[in-house]
Amino acid sequence: MRITKAVVPAGGLGTRLRPITRSVPKEMLPLGARPVIQSVAEELAGAGATDILIITGAGKRAIEDHFDPGGAATDPDASDALSSLLDRSRVRFYATRQGAPRGLGDAIACGEQFAGEEHFLVALGDCVIVGAEPSGPVRRMLAAHIEADAAASILVQRVSLEATGRYGIVKPGADVGAHALAMADIVEKPGPEAAPSRLAVCARYVFSPTLFDYLRGLEPGHGAEIQLTDAVRAMIADGHRVLAVPLQAGEMRLDVGNVTSYTRAFVRTMLTDAEHGEGLRAWTAKLLQHLDDPTTPDPDQPEPS
Repeated sequence: MRITKAVVPAGGLGTRLRPITRSVPKEMLPLGARPVIQSVAEELAGAGATDILIITGAGKRAIEDHFDPGGAATDPDASDALSSLLDRSRVRFYATRQGAPRGLGDAIACGEQFAGEEHFLVALGDCVIVGAEPSGPVRRMLAAHIEADAAASILVQRVSLEATGRYGIVKPGADVGAHALAMADIVEKPGPEAAPSRLAVCARYVFSPTLFDYLRGLEPGHGAEIQLTDAVRAMIADGHRVLAVPLQAGEMRLDVGNVTSYTRAFVRTMLTDAEHGEGLRAWTAKLLQHLDDPTTPDPDQPEPS
């Protein structure tokens, strides 16, 4: 089985980033030299995706324009061309609107006709996974999903106990192969007292079309939204095989959900950039020294004559 379709939910309002996101979708904020959602698309293409559906919403037209096959951004001779990974001869982009933001489960349900009877990837459009090989975690998840003939597979990361109130948290079961665990349960944002583990959902999934049967029957859950976690939990309860695939050493999620997380993600991306990182690290060291001791030179001011 080859899994070549991917759904990218990108319809959220970005309220925690306002006023930055009053006119710019959070998915279009830069991480290094490219917008967040372009890095997501490159990650998916590197894992074998050939058809990518972006679920947008009000005020998100810039995302559609960015991937428009008729636009200059996809012209290989243009100075702002997209990565060769996203060449239109290799990857096709589609877009549909969610309407009102009614939760992640509702956003993914917008992709039912697109997915058809095939297994498909889901990657949130407001975060990237970084590591030695950007597409490595998704490829590992796909391999585990196919080998185990799973109904769903979810990338997970270890978080602090305090952070368990911000994520869906997995209750792990037995090992399944070298890189996956069976999921015994999943709980939405349980907090330290109720968390069944410190393994948090990491914004990347693989699903069989069975998921849509569960999404159709859901009532609004946490936050009065259609929660993907509730559908996955019901799949587990009904005996479907659901896997958790942990990130490995050196792999991490960079999130743009709020000002602090976006700033940290941007700084890390720029300081590790192959072209600009070395110079920026030297500048940062001088700036930090100046901020700690104002008598030292400010790297953005000329030296006194």
